[in-house]
Amino acid sequence: MLLLSLAVACNLPEKDPIYMFSYFMGNGEDGLHLAYSMDGLYWEALGDGKPFLAPTVGEDKLMRDPCIIRGRDGKFHMVWTVSWNEKGIGYASSPDLIHWSEQKYIPVMEHEEDARNTWAPEVFYDEDEDIYMIFWSTTITGLYPETQSEEEDAYNHRQYYVTTKDFESFSDTRLFYEPGFNVIDGTLIKENGEYILFVKDETREPPKKNIRIAKSQSLTEGYGDAGSPITGDYWAEGPTVAKVGERWIVYFDKYIEKRMGAVASTDLENWEDISDQIHFPEGTRHGTVFKVSRDDLAFVKESGPLPDWEYSDP
Repeated sequence: MLLLSLAVACNLPEKDPIYMFSYFMGNGEDGLHLAYSMDGLYWEALGDGKPFLAPTVGEDKLMRDPCIIRGRDGKFHMVWTVSWNEKGIGYASSPDLIHWSEQKYIPVMEHEEDARNTWAPEVFYDEDEDIYMIFWSTTITGLYPETQSEEEDAYNHRQYYVTTKDFESFSDTRLFYEPGFNVIDGTLIKENGEYILFVKDETREPPKKNIRIAKSQSLTEGYGDAGSPITGDYWAEGPTVAKVGERWIVYFDKYIEKRMGAVASTDLENWEDISDQIHFPEGTRHGTVFKVSRDDLAFVKESGPLPDWEYSDP
């Protein structure tokens, strides 16, 4: 009981956590959606499927690819794609997933004249380094001609990153991952001291459109060649990873089929497609799985989406 009380007092997930999923619908124009699951398989929309936060930053004012983690301060930190063509990302924080800070536009690629976009940002907190890393995909016109295609508006992404301690000041933007192919939609876990990066191979000619894994002993560099695809004979994007019981589950968007998919593994090496075992709310697009406590879930259920998109400073 003492351990449980401490977990609740610190707003940390309990021994048997609730799985929360942040996602978008449509083009991301209406904002942040949330769903939850007790078993990592059946996901139920919160707030009757209504958005919990409307986007206010960026010219297009979108909230695509929302990534939420809980930081060392106990707060939830979120980054997202604000636009198809702008050179920055969105950021906000919350103590409870209901009351959000004022949204901030972080101009991570504004310094790069030939940058065309800033897509699918993820935020990762490294406890050992006591630092947050934000990484995303960008096409810089003229770079990496060996993988250039004229298909799909000639996008040719690589992944870039910044680090921060406080989401106020940031390191210079640097190259994060150059796998030798058009790469987007990265997500990261750390297991047994090893950093494991899941990415989408965005190659169009011939089409790949699958999820692959690269590994490193260092947070910001040293990721090797991506392994064989862990997804099947379909187009997949937007991977997010959770440890559910003894299995790792990678959820992703089967965007051509307009439904979610998943693969599972006990060793992060051998993968089984379990897409027929999962259920997500209709219209779900990809996002991020994270763990919350039962008190967190109860508060979100009780509060629901705020009217008139009120903001408060956490």
